[in-house]
Amino acid sequence: MTDTPSVRPANPNFSSGPTTKRPGWSFEALAKAELGRSHRSKAGKAKLKHAIDLTREVLRVPASHRIAIVPGSDTGAVEMAMWSMLGARGVEVLAWESFGAIWVTDAVKQLRLPNTKAVVAEFGKLPDLAAVDFDNDVVFTFNGTTAGVRVPNHDWIPADRAGLTICDATSAAFAMELDYDKLDVVTFSWQKVMGGEAAHGMLILGPRAVERLESFTPAFPLPKLFRMTKNGKLDEALFEGDTINTPSMLCVEDYIDTLEWAKTVGGLDGLMARADASAKAVYDYASRTPWLKVLPEDPATRSNTGVCLTFADPALASASREVQAAFAKDFVALLETKGVAYDFGSYRDAPPGLRIWCGATVETSDVEALLPWLDWAYAQLSPALARAA
Repeated sequence: MTDTPSVRPANPNFSSGPTTKRPGWSFEALAKAELGRSHRSKAGKAKLKHAIDLTREVLRVPASHRIAIVPGSDTGAVEMAMWSMLGARGVEVLAWESFGAIWVTDAVKQLRLPNTKAVVAEFGKLPDLAAVDFDNDVVFTFNGTTAGVRVPNHDWIPADRAGLTICDATSAAFAMELDYDKLDVVTFSWQKVMGGEAAHGMLILGPRAVERLESFTPAFPLPKLFRMTKNGKLDEALFEGDTINTPSMLCVEDYIDTLEWAKTVGGLDGLMARADASAKAVYDYASRTPWLKVLPEDPATRSNTGVCLTFADPALASASREVQAAFAKDFVALLETKGVAYDFGSYRDAPPGLRIWCGATVETSDVEALLPWLDWAYAQLSPALARAA
């Protein structure tokens, strides 16, 4: 029987969203929030514009690209782009995890656009990126939050593409380098790598996306929340902090606080290094742990934020999904009762296993402290597997 580890993570929060707050966070970080003020007041707009400007600075977004705060988290941002821009040419939607599958449903079953193609790969794998036809508009997830699979680079996206690239980057932004020349639309939310609060999305538009908005009118009505043009021209005010609906100024303050913290740890390079270090600790551990398997097969496609693991124990590998899911649930619950780790089970649609968030707000020391506890939990639960076999 494995001995009980003597060290616990100082912060047991390993959820993949909302993710843990930045190191040192307290409610004092929100003290300067413009509460009780209109978001359209001079003070409110200044806060929103500051959040946009800091986003540009930390993410190194080119001056040619517009940035907006939009409703509905990352989902709202992706769907704003899809509903407003798709239909001018054929569409390819790539999916290899749960949220990519949602964009497939949106394109195929909701928008019902002609010449729409769904390219779907199973959890742990990427589709053939070389086969993507960029005469079409292409919708894809940069980093699969529920599969731990990311695109390895931007080389597969041609500079002279005819269609637009619409990239859901919600668990990639602030942890992975994004090539904005290759990505016409980038979306993300605050509650992933930055540990922010939910409900707000970010939308980054390149010049080609703006041109599409100003030259193309969808065949169907657009809800107010999706409208980005006025009289055929881009609504520039939206990209200066004049939001479509009412944002939470408390959440805005929290996002600003984390962006300011990001600058103190080396900006984007520092954020990426923090995520890389934590993810490496988990992958190195999994490589020497016979009862675990990394879900993504190709090391080049493994995420540095949501690290997804499945069980390699023969008794589990040959068991039904229901048995595997029950074991994973018991595994997570055991460490939650010990106060060691919270919310690190795999996503409900993914293969049963563990999903350990390693984004930049997580301390690598906490990840390292967690790993011996995984061995301990397995030692507590595995005898029941042997008896069942």
